[in-house]
Amino acid sequence: MGFRRRTRRRALIAGAAVAHHRDNRYAEQQQAPADDYQDEAQPAPPPADPAYQLEHLAQLHDSGALTDEEFTAAKANILGS
Repeated sequence: MGFRRRTRRRALIAGAAVAHHRDNRYAEQQQAPADDYQDEAQPAPPPADPAYQLEHLAQLHDSGALTDEEFTAAKANILGS
């Protein structure tokens, strides 16, 4: 067997081994343990307190992070107006 032929054969065998190893790792990642899988939907988080949100907006407005227009729009959004 010539040098080139041996090199190509080794590359082919090594490539097949690497591909097989990657396929096995991918299959293991796709299989979730029974304990980690949940069929039930998670409950929605409780709505944020509007008073807290308004207080936070006021702090941002006082610090200059929000303009008057941005503050008014955000406040209207929180109050649902």
